[in-house]
Amino acid sequence: MFEFAALFLLFYVYHMLGITVGYHRLLAHRSFDCPKWVEYFFVMGGYLGFQSSPIWWATIHRGHHRFNDTELDPHSPRYGVWNSFIGWAFKDSYTDLINPAHQSKDLTADKLYMFLEQGGDWRRMHLLNSFIGFSSRLLLLALFGWQVALASVTAGLAAQQMPFLLNFICHVPALGYRNFQSSDDSINCWWVAILTTGEGWHNNHHHTPGSAKSGLKWFEIDPAYLVIKTLSKLGLVTRMNVHVDKAAVARKKALNVAAAKPMPKHVSVPKLVLEAQPIVVENKMADKQLLAAK
Repeated sequence: MFEFAALFLLFYVYHMLGITVGYHRLLAHRSFDCPKWVEYFFVMGGYLGFQSSPIWWATIHRGHHRFNDTELDPHSPRYGVWNSFIGWAFKDSYTDLINPAHQSKDLTADKLYMFLEQGGDWRRMHLLNSFIGFSSRLLLLALFGWQVALASVTAGLAAQQMPFLLNFICHVPALGYRNFQSSDDSINCWWVAILTTGEGWHNNHHHTPGSAKSGLKWFEIDPAYLVIKTLSKLGLVTRMNVHVDKAAVARKKALNVAAAKPMPKHVSVPKLVLEAQPIVVENKMADKQLLAAK
């Protein structure tokens, strides 16, 4: 049982990082650059986590940011819980305003992604994803036995549910908190962040969607960003966008400037001559009396 749990956790983390690092922060937002083999390593983790076509995923997500919490948003909870959670994924095709020609021209040059896209046919791309996803587990079954195969497929199916969960939970204001005020309903939710390796800091993400880092406060732990930062230190990430709190930087700079100023060794204070002044006291029972301070 322990071995199965360990395998499940290992596969789950790989698939979630594939979604978070590969599909979301790399393909959908281009928050960092890396070699193609690193990109494919993470994207395949997401694909085997049953996320379907990378072009489709990035296109829908970019459309979500463009039309956030409006009637054109593919999965806003304002217009139905079922559609927000999973109903949107069962539609037949792109819309005139949300499609790869508008949102994802940068991805259509990749031959592998175009193959997985299946000509933009949603049903075919989802069926291909299911076929590859389950067939790969049959290969694991043949090579490593039922325990590895079962851990892999259950972890992949569990990871599949996390973006659906996030689309709903992280756009219901009563279920979290906000660091930034905006016209949308995005919120931060700590337990969703744990399940999604950092994606639950959704209000932060909507404030700075192009940032590789979503956890902005000290307690907002962001495992996906830590992975990207580690890759950067290893030289596998060549460019990385990170949100900078300009107000905090300005405050820190002001404090540093103040601390750098030398304190005078001796301060001469001029003597003050205090003179008695008349004080007027008003008494309801008597007329105003003029008292002199002695």
